[in-house]
Amino acid sequence: MPKRILQGVVVSDKQDKTVTVKVERKVMHPLYKKYVRKSKKYAAHDETNSIKIGEIVKIRECAPISKRKAWEVITESA
Repeated sequence: MPKRILQGVVVSDKQDKTVTVKVERKVMHPLYKKYVRKSKKYAAHDETNSIKIGEIVKIRECAPISKRKAWEVITESA
């Protein structure tokens, strides 16, 4: 089964080897037929602690590393 890859913005890097990534998506409202932005935050593993707040990164699904961390950072795009 392929692993999901998501792209988002880093909103927190305070934890050790972990960054919080906010991923936004657009969903059509069922009644008003207008696109609404929905967002979700994921805890992603950053082994080198090199990612900083505001960077756009891609994260990939992986085996659970801790209770709420099952994603890993794969690239940074400038």
